[in-house]
Amino acid sequence: MDITYIKNKLSLLPLKPGCYLMKNKEGTVIYVGKAKKLKNRVSSYFAGSHNYKTTKLVGEIEDFEYIVCDSEKEALLLEINLIKDYAPKYNISFMDNKYYPYIQMTKETHPRLKIVRSAKDKKHKYFGPFPDGTAARETFKLLNRLYPLRKCNHIPKKPCLYYSLNQCLGPCIHEVNEEVYKDLTNQITRFIQGDTKEVIDDLKQKMEEASKQLNFELAKEYRDLIQHIHHVTSKQHVQFSDLTDRDIIGYYQDKGYLSIQLFFMRNGKLLARDLNLVPASDDVQEQIIQFIVGFYQENTYPKELFVPMDLDTSLLEEIVECKIIKPQKGKKADLVNMAYENAKESLEKKFLLKEKNEKATIGAIKQLGEKLNMPLPRRIELFDNSNIQGAYAVAGMVCFIDGVPSKKNYRKFKIKTVEGPDDYASMKEVIYRRYYRVLVDGLERPDLIIVDGGKGQIKVADEVIKSLNMGIPVCGLAKDDKHSTALLLDGQGQIVPIDKKSDLFFLLTRMQDEVHRYAISFHKNVRSKSLFQSILDNVEGIGPKRKKELLKHFGSVKRLKEASIDELKEVLPQDVAQTLYKVLQSTNS
Repeated sequence: MDITYIKNKLSLLPLKPGCYLMKNKEGTVIYVGKAKKLKNRVSSYFAGSHNYKTTKLVGEIEDFEYIVCDSEKEALLLEINLIKDYAPKYNISFMDNKYYPYIQMTKETHPRLKIVRSAKDKKHKYFGPFPDGTAARETFKLLNRLYPLRKCNHIPKKPCLYYSLNQCLGPCIHEVNEEVYKDLTNQITRFIQGDTKEVIDDLKQKMEEASKQLNFELAKEYRDLIQHIHHVTSKQHVQFSDLTDRDIIGYYQDKGYLSIQLFFMRNGKLLARDLNLVPASDDVQEQIIQFIVGFYQENTYPKELFVPMDLDTSLLEEIVECKIIKPQKGKKADLVNMAYENAKESLEKKFLLKEKNEKATIGAIKQLGEKLNMPLPRRIELFDNSNIQGAYAVAGMVCFIDGVPSKKNYRKFKIKTVEGPDDYASMKEVIYRRYYRVLVDGLERPDLIIVDGGKGQIKVADEVIKSLNMGIPVCGLAKDDKHSTALLLDGQGQIVPIDKKSDLFFLLTRMQDEVHRYAISFHKNVRSKSLFQSILDNVEGIGPKRKKELLKHFGSVKRLKEASIDELKEVLPQDVAQTLYKVLQSTNS
């Protein structure tokens, strides 16, 4: 850092609101922040003492830029957008601001239910948000079994299985009255709001009738359905009689971390919750406000937002489009306190679990070093190949540091020099490419290399490492006939005995599963893209640009084949969409 250059630049900063962008020596934006007064805030980074994170950030700063705004409100909104654009490594992990799942009831001639990640399109009806995809899918499946709305993306020409199961009204062969759909919509709304008595009573009656007729299989289905309804709706404990939509926020800070607990209350019922655990910044209040604003950029506003008494909401009230309340007593204050207690509990449990896991993991790494007669292998790189009879041959490398996956150090390789299914030659190519690059670019070397395989893979990997004069130990992990981790092999391919109930065995299993998952995932991606391209090669009107657009829009061959003409028209002109649709239908048959 050129201190003179930085000081001169600081002296020119205005006492106005705005955003600042910190850059490293490569010119990469590593941090984005906002300030009420740019000069005071940016200067504070280069004076006084800071916490570990800020000290590390300042150590990497080589330059900074700034953008002047008209108000602190404008600066906050700009800050959130800049964080999303640049994804700076020192910004807190709120920038993913989850799109929470909702169940959407479409406003179509023949409505259907869908799981969506945004509730912005107001013409449809939405239920949620749900805390995660599993909760949304469980409720979605249950609703589709109970209420006979259509399930198809487009109306088919003949009835499907759902019609035979009485789970669809069959608009493909019957005219369905608008009033019928209106009644179904009202029933679904009441059900999601917790009014399940009518549905359960009806199912109990059907269960008893089936039992009387000795149709025990059908009776069991009704019983299971009743139990499933109880399971899906069992989390709705807290209830207010005012039927108001509100969100409740509580937070707790300790040991350099911030825990934010978010409760969703819909129609007066506490339906779901979500937790965010992140490193705390120097200004926790500002961090929480940034989280709230960013969250509601991606999710719908409730009627009310409950926040703790000590949160300064003056800036927040200028931005959010709902009423902010700081409850002081009664049931509403109890809700905020419950959110606080949950935030505190989650953070305390996080540290206890982290401490326990670290102890077990470090112990396992020490044991691995002892088993292989080597120093503590803190950085381990693992390799696995994936192909189908030599086709679409790829490899994956994952990196574990102190027993924890370091995903920024993962690498993918397309096999370039090997023809046919030759696992040894593929491993040799990948090991050479990886460690030649490590040598040339002066990258950090691993303490240990683990290959997925037996003596052959270990031998070729070791030969490459020796030819490069790198002296990195190599070992292998072999699987049994059930494709589970079975053996640790040393550099000579000899079996190293391990207790299968030990922390070391579980660590090696996690490592092997991770490298296998990573390689397979890359292989599927390469294969899918290749199949995708080959299907489109002979379709008139589709060139490289449209191939890329289709791949970006649909993502996979399976999704493309399932697409309706209307969905294809979103990407292609009408005549090209119709041609492609015919080609796809022919490949499906």
